[in-house]
Amino acid sequence: MTLEDPMGEKVKIKIRDREYAVRGPDDRKQILKVAAYVDKKLEEIDDTKRGLSDDKTAVLAALDIAGDYFQVIKEKEDLLAEINNRSRRLIQSLNTVLK
Repeated sequence: MTLEDPMGEKVKIKIRDREYAVRGPDDRKQILKVAAYVDKKLEEIDDTKRGLSDDKTAVLAALDIAGDYFQVIKEKEDLLAEINNRSRRLIQSLNTVLK
């Protein structure tokens, strides 16, 4: 990524045997990783629900990916809440010892 082009270099990706040239703020490795993830999700849907149109397959894969995303967000929020609770208890314990 350069100052002149904040979207970075073009990266060729392959999803469902079709090549695309994409560009984004992430580095090449991350873009390829995301493309492989999307391709994997599309394949999973295609394997379990054969005969769907490409549009329906794409929508189901998008819903599956969104579900994964929201699950990770929930796990992050749960972890942050646990860290905050433990930190509060630790501070209370330290205050008790230091008094």
